[in-house]
Amino acid sequence: MSSNFKRISAKLFSFFVKGLLLLAPVYITGYIIFNLLDSLDSQFYFQFRGTGLIVLIGIIMIVGFLGSTFISVPVVQIFEDAIVKLPLIGIIYSSLKDLVGAFVGDKKKFNQPVRFVLNKENGIQKIGFITQQDLQFIEINDSVMVYCPHSYAFSGELFIVPTASVTLLNLPASDVMKMIVSGGVSLSQDSKN
Repeated sequence: MSSNFKRISAKLFSFFVKGLLLLAPVYITGYIIFNLLDSLDSQFYFQFRGTGLIVLIGIIMIVGFLGSTFISVPVVQIFEDAIVKLPLIGIIYSSLKDLVGAFVGDKKKFNQPVRFVLNKENGIQKIGFITQQDLQFIEINDSVMVYCPHSYAFSGELFIVPTASVTLLNLPASDVMKMIVSGGVSLSQDSKN
């Protein structure tokens, strides 16, 4: 009877773990989205859930349209020049602007995934993204800057790597970013084949 009990309890525990693995990401994602929408709705004092998101998307699109017109370009430039000159605020603003621009827009930076040897002695390698190919501004030749995001964090490390040590990865940048951020757990089917 004890072996039957152990077998049944082991089976039930495996069902519990499988259910947890299936439900936890869905629940956490839903929780984050729900709280984001709730926060947006309370910011705009709307009674219908989701109205704040629609209004926010509309505002972003209107600002994007106005920011694209030839009249507003000098105004935006004057505004940015004034912000950049402010101590501390200028550093935060320009860093965030560059970071957002690295992911979206015309000047994407994380679009060249690479692999390089970090420690030749042990053969340890790292995966990252080339962010600068010409390092003449810091008087370095034949090297590139490679940014390596940390897993499960909004941070990373920047390396200066000799060009000869860098191997371009023939994978979509989004798949490589997902793989790095998940600690190598999340791989697309195309990457696995």
